[in-house]
Amino acid sequence: MIKQFTLVIVFFFMTGKNRAQLSTASNQVSTFTIEAPQLQDSKKIWIYLPKNYSSSNKKYSVIYMHDAQNLFDANTSYAGEWNVDEKLDSINAQVIVIGIEHGNEQRMEELTPFANEKYGGGNADAYLKFIVKTLKPQIDRTYRTKTKTRNTIIMGSSLGGLVSYYAILKYPEIFGKAAIFSPSFWFSDKIFELANENKKMKTKIYFLCGDNESEDMVSNLNKMDKIVNQKRCSCLNLTKKVIVKNGQHNEKLWRDGFSNAVKWLGY
Repeated sequence: MIKQFTLVIVFFFMTGKNRAQLSTASNQVSTFTIEAPQLQDSKKIWIYLPKNYSSSNKKYSVIYMHDAQNLFDANTSYAGEWNVDEKLDSINAQVIVIGIEHGNEQRMEELTPFANEKYGGGNADAYLKFIVKTLKPQIDRTYRTKTKTRNTIIMGSSLGGLVSYYAILKYPEIFGKAAIFSPSFWFSDKIFELANENKKMKTKIYFLCGDNESEDMVSNLNKMDKIVNQKRCSCLNLTKKVIVKNGQHNEKLWRDGFSNAVKWLGY
């Protein structure tokens, strides 16, 4: 049930096709391609720059996001975009966003840290190594970025939420903040084992899911939230959990929650 449901979401991301229509991405969004030796492939990257970027000399925090096809442009998404550029403009967020396109048939491999007995996967180490060792250095060389841990954010939904959570366990010195939307914690219980083994958790985390996604989405999110709270005092206010009534596993849920997550995490 839950596994079948989430697998549908996987193919939902994978089967989106470009449409012969004008792009809905704003003028602040551009793309480039970069070699990804860790994945033995190349990656198309989408980048959002705040409106005043070209007219200022200031530096900006950076949000790294997955499934870039669904972030900025309705014509490259399958069933609607996150409206990341419009959302950030509406709150005048002074932040750069780096969107990494998913690898189509390789998406499940790239975004899962551990293999699932039925669905395979488990190549997230290579994917994250690409972000940390290849992509981030290129972004920091090319754009005016704030490079400290507290200024580097990772965010994603579904399998992107899973790999974002894995990223803060694997690279706590790189990613100081994370937005974890509807994470596919069901994919392997090893993510809970790894989280339990982690002795300290300093990352600022924004959890979000809907109560109408799958039978164990909320329980899995609560389970991980409990593990995090056992690692640090709640008085530090480093974790926020939002469960949306009637929220479903789709772009609308994540689009509607995006701005609040960005504002709460800070940049």
